[in-house]
Amino acid sequence: MNEVWKKPPVSLEAYQAMVGQEIGVSSWHLVDQGRINLYADVIEDHQFIHVDPERAKRETAFGATVAHGFLTMSLLSIMSYEVMPVIEGTTMGVNYGFDKLRFISPVKSGSRVRGRFTLMEAKLRKPKELQSRTNVTVEIEGEEKPALVADWIGLIYFA
Repeated sequence: MNEVWKKPPVSLEAYQAMVGQEIGVSSWHLVDQGRINLYADVIEDHQFIHVDPERAKRETAFGATVAHGFLTMSLLSIMSYEVMPVIEGTTMGVNYGFDKLRFISPVKSGSRVRGRFTLMEAKLRKPKELQSRTNVTVEIEGEEKPALVADWIGLIYFA
C-alpha cells in the first residue's frame, strides 16, 4: 500500500480552504551518484556532466556531476506524497502538466533536496474531477537558490 493512502483524508471543502496557503515542506532527499546513474540508465542520458565525476570536476563550472533536471522534477512525486493531503473519496490523481517550470540551480551529486508546496487553486472541472495547481519549489540544502520552481497541475478523481 502506498504511504499516501495511510494519511487521514480531508474533505473537499477543507482542501479548497487551503488555497493560498503553504501546505508544507517535505523531508530531505539525497541525490547521490548512484541515484543519478540509475536515472541516466533509465532515460538513456549519459552525458558526462551527470555520470563522470572526474571529467565533470575538470571540465565544468559545477565542479562535480549534477543531477538531470528531470530527476529533480521526478522527486516531486515522493515529496508531494509526504506533504499534500488526500481528499476523501479520492480514487486516483494524475499529472496534468507544469506551468512556468524553471531549473534555477544545478543539484550536485551528494546534495539533499526537499520540496515546498503551496496550493494555489483547487476547482472542480467535472462533478468527480478536481484540478489543482500547486506552486512547488525544490530547495537544495545549504544553497540560497532553489533547484527548481514550477506550478504543478494535477487532476484528482473521486468515486
